[in-house]
Amino acid sequence: MTSEATNNYAGFIWSVADLLRGVYKQSEYGRVILPLTVLRRLDCVLEPTKAAVLEADETLPVTLQNRDPVLYQASGQSFYNTSHHTFATLLSDHDHVAGHLRNYIAGFSDSARDIVDKFNFESQIERLDSHNLLYLVVSKFAEIDLSPDAVSNLEMGYLYEELIRKFSELSNETAGEHFTPREVIRLMVNLLFREDDELLTRRGVVKTLLDPACGTGGMLSIAEDYLRDLNPDGELLVFGQEVNAETYATCRADMLIKGLEAENIRFGNSFDNDQHDGQRFDYLLANPPFGVKWAMVADFVRDEHADRGFAGRFGAGLPRIKDGSFLFLQHMISKMKRPDEGGARLAIVFNGSPLFNGGARLG
Repeated sequence: MTSEATNNYAGFIWSVADLLRGVYKQSEYGRVILPLTVLRRLDCVLEPTKAAVLEADETLPVTLQNRDPVLYQASGQSFYNTSHHTFATLLSDHDHVAGHLRNYIAGFSDSARDIVDKFNFESQIERLDSHNLLYLVVSKFAEIDLSPDAVSNLEMGYLYEELIRKFSELSNETAGEHFTPREVIRLMVNLLFREDDELLTRRGVVKTLLDPACGTGGMLSIAEDYLRDLNPDGELLVFGQEVNAETYATCRADMLIKGLEAENIRFGNSFDNDQHDGQRFDYLLANPPFGVKWAMVADFVRDEHADRGFAGRFGAGLPRIKDGSFLFLQHMISKMKRPDEGGARLAIVFNGSPLFNGGARLG
């Protein structure tokens, strides 16, 4: 369940839609609101060390090739921003907000720039500016405090998902393509780890987990929280892949802010662009999108099935073109550590699971 505070934040951010009406269709609101929510969160996280980062950046030799280690240390995060702008100063000149915002975005480290680029936000800056909306919209977000002290990482995850759910409804998309309710994730994580408490409480234990359809990263976050609470001396390295650019960017931003390895979150279709090729994991966890056709990758999948059989990922056979859940299961099985590597465990929600609408089972 989302908290009242999270609902209030979602309502406030959603009020930006009032400014967009007439210029944007309802189905397009997310193109503005979601990236600005992420940018504002990044801005609030970096605010306490902003001055230290600017000072460090100015004192580093211009010829220094790799500035990242010093600037990461100054920011106290796994990302930084060297622009002199913040959301507070973007509004200092009404006529130049677009230029200020571009300068601000350009100041992010590469790890954060990839997030902004996946939102394709430059086109929205131009569109908002051409309709004299950019100042008004940015000023709305400058008013809201999305710092970790005001909005915890858990609440921020809920906030992202609530916004995405609303955008999905307006676009006539299935919200289940993007996120899984946290209570369902907790059940899955408990089932996945329940037999391994003795193993997972060992001092210094390090385990890996993959979600090949990770959406906003809820499963990865809950699983990582589970092990951290169970064993503060242990570590769960989480990996993910996501085909939707906006949810990928949201997930990667969330990982950055939590201090997790954002590089482990990859963009692309897991079927024809496996970003974790050759890797095997201790745990696998996924709620694949329900009823999504795999026609766009059909040639690739069929070729792998015919050419490689069980030496590839899809030797057990191909499902109906309109539901790729069975392909995800086979893909995940191929990523499981073999018995001589310590073995692995897998949890997946199939189309029709009683966790949602009855019919199948959690495997």
